[in-house]
Amino acid sequence: MDSFFLSTPIYYVNAKPHLGHGYTTIVADAQSRFHRLAGEKTFFLTGTDEHGDKIVQAAEKNGQSPQEYADHISGLFSSLWPRLNISNDYFVRTTDPGHKKIVQEVLQKVYDNGDIYFHEYGGHYCYGCERFYTEKELVDGKCPDHLTKPTYIKEKNYFFRMSKYFDRLREHIETHPEFIQPERYRNEVLSMLKEDLGDLCISRPKSRLTWGIELPFDSNFVTYVWFDALLNYISSLDYPDGEKFALFWPGAHHLVAKDILKPHAVFWPTMLMSAGIPLYKGLRVHGYWTVNETKMSKSLGNVVEPLTMATKYGLDPFRYFLLREMRFGSDASFSEEALVGRLNADLANDLGNLFSRVLSMTKKYFGSVVPACGELTQDDREAIELGTNALDNFRELFPRFQVSRSLDALWELIRFLNKYVDSQAPWTLAKQGDTARLQTVMYILLEGMRKVALHLWPVMPTACETMLSQLGIDFDLQAVDLAGESGHWSGLVPGTKVAAKSNIFPRQELRLDQEESVADKGDKPSGRDQQETPCIDSGAFQQVDLRVGTVVKAEPVPKTDKLLLMTIDLGETEPRQVVGGLAESWTPEELVGRQVVVVANLKPRKLRGVTSQGMVLAVRTDSGLELLAPSGNVAPGSRVS
Repeated sequence: MDSFFLSTPIYYVNAKPHLGHGYTTIVADAQSRFHRLAGEKTFFLTGTDEHGDKIVQAAEKNGQSPQEYADHISGLFSSLWPRLNISNDYFVRTTDPGHKKIVQEVLQKVYDNGDIYFHEYGGHYCYGCERFYTEKELVDGKCPDHLTKPTYIKEKNYFFRMSKYFDRLREHIETHPEFIQPERYRNEVLSMLKEDLGDLCISRPKSRLTWGIELPFDSNFVTYVWFDALLNYISSLDYPDGEKFALFWPGAHHLVAKDILKPHAVFWPTMLMSAGIPLYKGLRVHGYWTVNETKMSKSLGNVVEPLTMATKYGLDPFRYFLLREMRFGSDASFSEEALVGRLNADLANDLGNLFSRVLSMTKKYFGSVVPACGELTQDDREAIELGTNALDNFRELFPRFQVSRSLDALWELIRFLNKYVDSQAPWTLAKQGDTARLQTVMYILLEGMRKVALHLWPVMPTACETMLSQLGIDFDLQAVDLAGESGHWSGLVPGTKVAAKSNIFPRQELRLDQEESVADKGDKPSGRDQQETPCIDSGAFQQVDLRVGTVVKAEPVPKTDKLLLMTIDLGETEPRQVVGGLAESWTPEELVGRQVVVVANLKPRKLRGVTSQGMVLAVRTDSGLELLAPSGNVAPGSRVS
């Protein structure tokens, strides 16, 4: 049996999950499901990257230790994936003891090979990127990614002799065109290798940073975060002697966004070469999701949260939109208008309509029982040929990560089946009493629907299992022969009982008018990014009653992910209940006992059916929401003036 290994990048825990993380992981999930559907032994890996300067800085801002902060953010990722129906086989953390052990073993091996040396170096260090830049790489003296001036640091560090392997890497890329895809990124890496990239600084002195994995050959240093993080791909397979490593590494693929192309296409393969480990099989690189043609950024307030969209419009439809909308390798623009338009056009009008009308006719003409297929006409043979070609194209394109194109191919069949209904006119055949012909037409339609639902399962697993159930089929992954689907149009057994109707993909309405929470407001651009805020006089400000309160109780608002219901002592006869969108950054237990600033004279309003008697004030930072509070304990009800 063939094996297939696919990893997402392990996500850096300096921020909570957003649409970019969701897209990458959903692509990986769909690919892994496809390979399982094709009968391959599959291992799907994701996880979190938890060491480095940025984590220390974010933890300090939150008043936590680096480990506490990493535990919290990593938990946001690991708890989100099941809610997006992600079927990963393992979730790795770079703070795991097993991972640390492998990192030190590989470092020692590379050091013993003579590929690590000690050297004094002065360079422009960007804390956002956690790397040194040369003068040539800076743009107007600034980091090209963060547009901030780096700090010049001169210190002694350990370097990996990466340049030693550039010729060998270039030759491998040139002789293995599938190694890096799409081709534009392959060409980009070949261009990089023509430049003087130099060697890679792989340590940080403990005098500057202690949050990392200690070098096995010098306890005064910790390893650079990339040399640590990339090794998760083999530590998770129990390198070097584990059964999983022997089984899955020969079929290893990595899925990344284009911003981390260089570490995965240059750092990682040269590390593997030095350690004597075979190279991975393929690197697959996708573009960015933009909002209003701008890359998502917390500072711009345009970050899209995947769970919010999945909750509003349905998980499987949301997964479908992401995989259909982005041409793999290129950037794609996200908007709720585009999401709703795609869902209505493709799912409601095309696929949903096909299931609805064909199952209704099957009930009307055959009592919801699959009829036997009779003699085929030329129209039928052409329909089967078109369907077979569409499915073959789907199976060819999907595992090449051309998911959007593969779905285009599948939709050719779906749209054709709708046209086939119209051209064959079952209602006319029934009226004419041509039962034999009617049976054949309905069988071809029902079998086509079965094939569509089966092939679409990696993209929309729950919806497709429902569609198959409506066709009288209990989905069994182990029983599927995907390759064999090309050789017949006869998988549906005559006499099978099917559903009388289907409404699996109802039309969607744009829902931009849902009530905002405090956290929603924090997601919006700051005042400097919007038009100038109008001025008010002091009298208007004094109409706002800001009071300090103490949270005495907190609990989640049912059926929401952001909202918490807080009971707050404001020094009144009875505590107030206030609903706030703080759950992304605070657990109920963390809030109890804290003092907060409350807008106390807001008119009560309902949020998700719960009355809120005020508003807790918070500020959004790069690491989440921060609560406004007095510098020291004050009496509940104290007014802010």
